[in-house]
Amino acid sequence: MRIVTREKDGVVILDLQGKLMGGPDAEVFKATIHKLLEAGRKKVVVNLHDIDWINSTGMGILISGYTTMRRSGGDLRLLNVSDKIQSILYVTKLNMIFKCYGDENEAVESFETP
Repeated sequence: MRIVTREKDGVVILDLQGKLMGGPDAEVFKATIHKLLEAGRKKVVVNLHDIDWINSTGMGILISGYTTMRRSGGDLRLLNVSDKIQSILYVTKLNMIFKCYGDENEAVESFETP
């Protein structure tokens, strides 16, 4: 997995690319989240557009990132969730936890409203 970090209107966007699975992916994502928090960046959108594959460990990585952000007073939202990932979120009831968006501007603007 590769992570490209960019910013839009004060919101950090993490563009994930490749396969989101365990092992090194978990450490890279965790380190990225911690670096953002250390820099005071607490508004994060994870763009899943270029994720080719995700397994249960990959879902765990997203959950861990979300939990870490929330415990630190921030939030993590998902962008461009594929139908397959959306169905996993639905079956696991994680759709009640994650806020998902299909449009980048909408995801970024969602931080302006509670």
